[in-house]
Formats: sequence, structure tokens, C-alpha cells
Amino acid sequence: MTTLVTGGGGFLGRAIVERLLDRGDCVRVFARGDYPWVAERGGELVRGDLKDRSAVNAACGGVGVVHHVAAVPGVWGPREFYFDNNVLGTRNLLEASRDAGVQKFVFTSSPSVVFDGSDHVEADESLPYPEKYLCHYPETKALAERDVLAANGAGGLATTALRPHLIFGPRDPHLIPRVIARAKAGRLRRVGDGTNVVSVSYVENVAQAHLQAADRLMPGAPHAGKAYFINEPEPVVLWEWVDELLTTAGLAPRRRARSVAAAEPLGAVLEGVCGVLPGRPEPPMTRFVALQLGKSHSYSVAAAGRDFGYEPVVPFDEAMRRLKPWLQAWGAGRDEP
Repeated sequence: MTTLVTGGGGFLGRAIVERLLDRGDCVRVFARGDYPWVAERGGELVRGDLKDRSAVNAACGGVGVVHHVAAVPGVWGPREFYFDNNVLGTRNLLEASRDAGVQKFVFTSSPSVVFDGSDHVEADESLPYPEKYLCHYPETKALAERDVLAANGAGGLATTALRPHLIFGPRDPHLIPRVIARAKAGRLRRVGDGTNVVSVSYVENVAQAHLQAADRLMPGAPHAGKAYFINEPEPVVLWEWVDELLTTAGLAPRRRARSVAAAEPLGAVLEGVCGVLPGRPEPPMTRFVALQLGKSHSYSVAAAGRDFGYEPVVPFDEAMRRLKPWLQAWGAGRDEP
């Protein structure tokens, strides 16, 4: 049985692909870019765009399991761009999966789909979707997640959604390198009083969660048709963790700070200004980012452990040890150790 991984050339997607190949699964990667390592490792690469239904149909042929990881992230840009990729692309994949007789569909979602701007501490899956969102990424991911969960049971397809939070690890092209870049440019400052706690997710543990969820997924399974938070069992104090990352990277801890009460309205002003500037450049601060940096957002993984056996395979201390040479490389201006 072939497993299809959309976005398999990306940070999390590659980790999932590698774990599947390591255990001898047949893997097909669907991506827009070219990734020679896929064939070198024994996988199959199909290039295409999720918005192209014919390409998606071809990618789903002969597939039994789909890991839908591909998405457009970010906090800025036109809604149409996010909607077309995150929502319409997911709908194309769901329809193609049903037509092809796919049995299992695991969707990579995000805790941002339930983030309402308030503190979340050890929150569980009873959190509702908020009435409105501060940017298009969480809104469109929530729409896609709803579509995936609603598709459970249709045509024999079993679906589930996983919500990994702040994924980090070696080869990270997004989260930590951006923090380091801002710190080096003198543009990183704490938001809030520095005591907010957040959940973080080591990339290999998130990949393992995807495999565990898929392996046990079938019609009537406890997690079929449901969404789950995925992260390390214990949260970190965000700004203490950021200081640890910077220190390990050979940089000074951040010194400047701004209150949430000041950062959120500043974000609103900058959104308004950048929204009318030529090219609509991304603001240095937005309301969503201000609240993410200054509020607590930590989540319980008890439900994932109960319903499909999620358990991290790499302890947090070991994850940080593996990250150290990469932090040192990023701090020195290199892409990798």
C-alpha cells in the first residue's frame, strides 16, 4: 500500500517521509518543488499543485493513506491566496482521495484554528473555533480542518486532524532561524511580562504522531473524525526558552520588552499602514503575532495518547541536544552545521 505525503519536501513533511521509508513503506511525495533526496531514499516524487485537480487525481492513484501536510503558512497576504491553497487544495485532495479509494486521511492542522487571543493553559480539544480570526492562515486552516473532519466516513474514508504547535528541530527553515535573524538585526523584543507558557513540538515527535494516527485509523476508530493537539507533554516558559536558544546560538538574550496592551494596538496600526503601502509589505508586528508572543498557549496531549497512543519518541532534553549544532550554525550565519 502506497502512502502519499503532500508537502513531503518541507520541514515536517520530510520527517514523516523519512520515518515511513525507514520502516519500509512505499512512499509518494506530492510537491511543487524538486527534491532529489526522495528518489535517493527510495521514494517517488510527483510534482504538482494542490489547486490542479488533474495533478491531484494522478497523485492519489493506488494510494491507501494520505498525510496532507502541505499548506501556506504566515500572517500576511491576500485572503484569496490562503483560501485557494489551504481550503480549495484540501477539498481537491479529499475528493480525489474518495474517488481513488483512499482509506486513511491524516490532516496536519494547527492550534491556531482555536486561538481566540486569550490565554490557553493546558487546554484540551473542547476549545471551540473562535467567531473571528486575526489573520487568514488560522481561518483557512480551520475551514480545511472542518472539511477533513466532516469527510470522515464518506466513501469508506477515515479522517483525523493533528494540531502540532511550534514545530522545532534540525533543518527548521522557519521558526527558530527567524527568531535568530530578528535578534541579530536588533528587532527582537519580548512581548508581555515574560511568564507566558507555550507548547512546543519536536519535529520527530510530530512525525511519529502522524504515523501512529494513520496506523490506527479506520472507520469507527476513537480518533476518526476528530482533531488532536500534538506537542511535548510539558510546556516551556516562552521567553526563557527564547533566551536559551539565543545563548546557545552565541547571541545575547533579548533585553527590550513591550506590554501586550501596547503591542496589540501597535500591530493594528502597522497592519493598516502596510495594507495601503505599495506592495503591501508584511508589518514588523501584527495583532496575531503580538498575542501569540505575549499570551499563554499550551495544550494537553492526553486525548492523543488515549485515542491513538501518541507518545514522544525523543525526550525534550535530547531534542534540545540535537538542536544545539544547528543553533550554533544559525547564530554564525550558516544554514546547517
